[in-house]
Amino acid sequence: MNVIELRQYTLRPGQRDLLIDLFDREFVESQEEVGARVVGQFRDEDNPDRFVWIRAFSTMQARREALTAFYVEGSAWKTHGPAANATMLDSSNALLLRPADPHSGFPEPASARPPRGAHARPSSRIVATIYPLNAPADKEFIQFFSDRVTPLMAETAGAPLAIFQTEHAENTFPRLPVRLGENLFVWFSSFADSDRHREHTERLAQSAEWNESVLPELSARLSAPPQNLRLAPTARSQLR
Repeated sequence: MNVIELRQYTLRPGQRDLLIDLFDREFVESQEEVGARVVGQFRDEDNPDRFVWIRAFSTMQARREALTAFYVEGSAWKTHGPAANATMLDSSNALLLRPADPHSGFPEPASARPPRGAHARPSSRIVATIYPLNAPADKEFIQFFSDRVTPLMAETAGAPLAIFQTEHAENTFPRLPVRLGENLFVWFSSFADSDRHREHTERLAQSAEWNESVLPELSARLSAPPQNLRLAPTARSQLR
């Protein structure tokens, strides 16, 4: 899957569980039947009114065809879209991404997605780290990340799971806006639970190499501070 959408929705207060129940029941299989892959859906642990989800496509043309089939022609969105929209204040915070290299996309799922009606939430946590760059992520930056950042993350038990950069292609489905004009580098990591993530951040904060060498060099390449999304998978999220 070479085209990734990372979507962050700001919801009306108290509406997140309602949207998640609707999404997990009605919008997973119905999207995958028309060519999208629903990678994962999450509660943002730092914002009770934010819902985050990820979907993927093989190409930009496949994205256009899948979104047309789902939003324009499909029955699921026609039937349940108004209820979903009623929970939202803003759905325009969407990043269009592509793998940073041919092997840095999301791995194949380790197990089948839980069935409709599943309610047990996994204890695992996914963290998305978003680097706003001064310039597009060229080979030199990707090599810097691979050589300097990745080993330290692995050493502190937070190794990258998947790595992406901005896809600058034209939005092939303008009915759904995406954020344009940004140079972003986005990577994901996975933790068994929130305690393991906290241990990682504590170990990283204590690392002299990170604080004295790698972080200053990284910060010089950023146009703004990084954003970290701490994400709790829903009961049916395949990425967990």
